[in-house]
Amino acid sequence: MPLTRVVLLFLVTLLFSRSAFSQTDSCNMQISLLTCSPGEELYSTFGHTAIRAKDAATGMDIVFNYGTFDDSDPTKFYWDFTRGLMLYTVSAYPFSDFVEEYRQEQRGVIEQDIQLSCAEKNKIFNALRENVQEQNRHYYYYFHQDNCTTRARDMVVNNTAHPVVVKNILPAKIPSFRNLLHNYLDKGHQPWSKFGIDILLGANLDKKVTNQTAMFLPDYLMKGFDSASTGNKPLVGATQTVLSVPSRPEEAPNWFTPFVLFAAIFIFITALSILKGNSSSTLLRLFDISFFLLLGLLGVLLATLWLIRVDTVCRNNWNLLWALPTHLPVVFVMHRGRKWVKNYFRAVCVLTVLLGGTWFVLPQALNPAIIPILGLILVRAWHRSK
Repeated sequence: MPLTRVVLLFLVTLLFSRSAFSQTDSCNMQISLLTCSPGEELYSTFGHTAIRAKDAATGMDIVFNYGTFDDSDPTKFYWDFTRGLMLYTVSAYPFSDFVEEYRQEQRGVIEQDIQLSCAEKNKIFNALRENVQEQNRHYYYYFHQDNCTTRARDMVVNNTAHPVVVKNILPAKIPSFRNLLHNYLDKGHQPWSKFGIDILLGANLDKKVTNQTAMFLPDYLMKGFDSASTGNKPLVGATQTVLSVPSRPEEAPNWFTPFVLFAAIFIFITALSILKGNSSSTLLRLFDISFFLLLGLLGVLLATLWLIRVDTVCRNNWNLLWALPTHLPVVFVMHRGRKWVKNYFRAVCVLTVLLGGTWFVLPQALNPAIIPILGLILVRAWHRSK
């Protein structure tokens, strides 16, 4: 949630909540986990988590939301995003406003009542109250290690008198981080987002998850808490649906996928490469300039993200074996017919064949749409090597 949408609300709420905070120290306290269903925007594709603190005696009913951020300066926002320095904030505001926001976005909300002692619930609330203070409320968001869901999990787990024990919530075939993300992107019919994520995020995303690390996703935290116990009793008491997900017509699969587009281009360019003629030669010359220029720029981007990001999600990216940064300088001299340029493209052909031959044993799962791109690289590099 952008910070600009809640900052005024937060200031008003803070005035009200300070008096509520000071009066709250009773067993009327209720702490619950709110799990929100995915939204239509990419940042909301994987759902959301927040914590609700309610005290019937004082009328306090506040949501602590670790998912707010400041997007008021787009240039700074995207630069920080590129470096992996996304500064997120915990905000506190009325539960009624939280529910209204998700009602407008037509997203579901499920509430799990955390079943703890009076002292434990007050300890969690006091930790939340401390966390929302100005000097404590900011943190750097790391996609699959430290996010709004893991923060909510840790707030509960770190403030119970007894360890929280979570039963196995994973299938027999342990998924990777990438597998988990693919499940959401496939359900949301987002093949282009899936393609972009698969290109930008490196082999570290292909590590197998554990019970603990899978709970970076809201649904898995909800499953984890539902199976968890502390002090030989269930962590979660009652579970209720605050907002139901509205029924929507079943979306038809998107036929315009990256694989379809690149396969069509591959067929067309291969056919032109076989034909002989001035018009096809001119078109192929323009295509080669554009194609290898884009590959080179993409390679520079991937290498830059690997080097400058402070987290690990863009490191060890095997897509650099086909999106070669060296294409960028070569593209400006490829038409001069120099011998070293032909040798360069021969090496590109060999590398492309090796990449295709080792596709299923690479430590990183490459997106299937890359297959026709490899075909394009092979066809055009072969012609350039002659």
